[in-house]
Amino acid sequence: MNFVIGVFDLFAYTIPGALYVAFFGYLGAKLHILTAASIGGVPTVVLVVVIVVLSFLLGYLAYPLGEALERIVPRRRNRDAAQDFVRRMPAAKDRPFLKENPHLLLCALQLHDKEVAADVTRLRASGLMVRNCAPPLLFGAIAAIVDIFAGKHPFVAAAVAVLLLFSSLTLVSQGRKLGLWAGMKTFELCFWLPEIDEKLKTDTAA
Repeated sequence: MNFVIGVFDLFAYTIPGALYVAFFGYLGAKLHILTAASIGGVPTVVLVVVIVVLSFLLGYLAYPLGEALERIVPRRRNRDAAQDFVRRMPAAKDRPFLKENPHLLLCALQLHDKEVAADVTRLRASGLMVRNCAPPLLFGAIAAIVDIFAGKHPFVAAAVAVLLLFSSLTLVSQGRKLGLWAGMKTFELCFWLPEIDEKLKTDTAA
């Protein structure tokens, strides 16, 4: 059986899931549930496979946490990819494809040229990865805050808590920016596909 992780799965699920694995591993070590002796007896190959599978599963299960955190963190300003594209390219103002969902347009790009559409997919996957990495860092910040009162190095724990909290909020913001860039890239590529407008006009008329 071949176990293959695609680029989208790697970015959107596995990498954020690895942070969850690291967080739970830290908690396990703190609570003396995980020890060097217990881990040392596991074969390296098995350990790597278990970590990869756990990372994917945790990243998949915790995906809604990234969505929830994105909704909770306030936006400095609301930006729309279609409006930003028209502002940069006024000639596209009356093109029908601007009224369509970017995900539908991405499907059209994939049918037209998968290599070209891969640029948009990578941007979307990177945006989801960055956003989904925010919750485990937030949990790490909470653990560091607890460690301020329960640990032996309160000043170090305070510095770590501030750093992780700032990083978590920044990742949400950067995830939004990458999502905007993915939408912009989608419209930019569709601008050079006149057949998209003809297809949309035909579907509307039907």
